[in-house]
Amino acid sequence: MCMEETKTFEDALRALEAVVEKLEAGDLPLEEALASFEVGVKCANRCQELLKAVETQVETLLRKPDGSMVIGNFEE
Repeated sequence: MCMEETKTFEDALRALEAVVEKLEAGDLPLEEALASFEVGVKCANRCQELLKAVETQVETLLRKPDGSMVIGNFEE
């Protein structure tokens, strides 16, 4: 559920939130809870991976030709 098929951060976050809701309900059998936890970890990792990619992209966009970084506000 949370691997390459979650192409966007928002998709991965929604999947993670769904897993958390299921686990917080507390009525899953142990095996299903463990499987859901595993999916949740994969979703969290996917979110981190996507955020890191954006961070790298923003750093690249803010790097001056001489290699120094321009510090400024990120504008949408």
